[in-house]
Amino acid sequence: MATQKLYAGAKLREQRLRIGHTQKDFAARLGVSLPYLNQMENNNRPVSTTVVLALASEFGMDVTELSSGDSERLASDMQEILADPVFAGDIPPIADVRLTASNAPVLARAFIALHQSYRQAQERLASLDEALGREDARATPSPWEEVRDFFHYCDNYIDAVDRAAEHFASRASAPQQIRSLAIDALANAGINVEFTDMDALRLLESDPAVLHISSRAQPETQTFQLLLQVALRQQNSLLEATLDLARFSSEAARDIAKIGLANYFAGAALLPYGAFQARAQACRHDLEVLAQHFGASIEQVTHRLSTLQRPGAKGLPFFFVRVDQAGTITKRHSATRLQFARFGGACPLWNVHRAFETPGQFLRQLAETPDGVRYISIARDISKSAGRFGAPTRRFAIALGCEVRHASQLVYADGLDLSRDSAFEPIGISCRICARKNCHQRAVPPLERNLVVDPDRRDILPYRVD
Repeated sequence: MATQKLYAGAKLREQRLRIGHTQKDFAARLGVSLPYLNQMENNNRPVSTTVVLALASEFGMDVTELSSGDSERLASDMQEILADPVFAGDIPPIADVRLTASNAPVLARAFIALHQSYRQAQERLASLDEALGREDARATPSPWEEVRDFFHYCDNYIDAVDRAAEHFASRASAPQQIRSLAIDALANAGINVEFTDMDALRLLESDPAVLHISSRAQPETQTFQLLLQVALRQQNSLLEATLDLARFSSEAARDIAKIGLANYFAGAALLPYGAFQARAQACRHDLEVLAQHFGASIEQVTHRLSTLQRPGAKGLPFFFVRVDQAGTITKRHSATRLQFARFGGACPLWNVHRAFETPGQFLRQLAETPDGVRYISIARDISKSAGRFGAPTRRFAIALGCEVRHASQLVYADGLDLSRDSAFEPIGISCRICARKNCHQRAVPPLERNLVVDPDRRDILPYRVD
């Protein structure tokens, strides 16, 4: 397996500035020379084990923050953006991209935001509305993407909301009581709950105040919708304060984010952090055991596992993804080094795409990414019926995975031969930033590779990648 040196200059410098130390004082407390600290802060040298231990003992720092994945996410996003044809010509090597992401993260985020604005402008210019000069066709950031990036760069963990949800759930004597607790909380707020035969999952009427919950929905979905309404009613001040800190650029983005935060509260109340983490560790992350114990769905459990990023009490670092039948990623998060494509679909070699062929079954996959990191992944179809004849079925599949070094903590790794190299399937992120030369599923050529076209030879691809 590949080993990576820890370059965390920005994090190291951030810690020093947070405590108000000069480089000289900080170096002295870490037990290193001033030039050595300077080289580490500028990512000219990796952070040594001695420094990591000193950060923990001298400053009580959660050293897992040094490899939280921010720079990997930024580098992955920048790589994908550089695949845009507008950058045709001299593409920076991946080493330079990673150096920028780790050493100048503010600049990297500005670059990503600039490209987002450029894409929006190009889309507007290509439309008839823009050609006619309509006021509502001006280039503006996409609210949906802005909210997605907010959760992405928060590591999909919102501490204040998570703790508030856990506190709310602590009033239930058992997981099965959370539903009644939510109904009582709404009743205390003057809202009666009725289970109604309807297509919509949730509908709040104001006069009189009645919350209608679809009687066709699964029990775990009903409970989730009840908790979401509790968040909107009882936790409104907390949600608004969180939105104020986020400083979204439009009211639309703020409105979308508020629903996202309410969803976050609902998931965190249904699966409260401490109890859920303890149970997950005890059953070795058996999704069905967790779903049954907490009265949740497989998707809710899987998504929640990817949010266990509380400082000082982090869970297993998972990646989580949900895709539709076209391969479009509709939900994504990664606490691992693997980062998903920012736009478009997922690598077709992932087992998540095959899950549609085997509904109701868990598929296991041992996989290796181009950087040499190995993962174990579990995928399952979670298609959702609307509960009546003729209603469309929403078809999705989800995947949950972690680095194979954590396999002993997963029940799904039992019986797999982790020592055999050939057991690991080669997967990527997206074709443009995947360096594999001989992938039979490649859709477009990779960056940073020369192409050779031989008119007298046709292999799997119409070109050869050097």
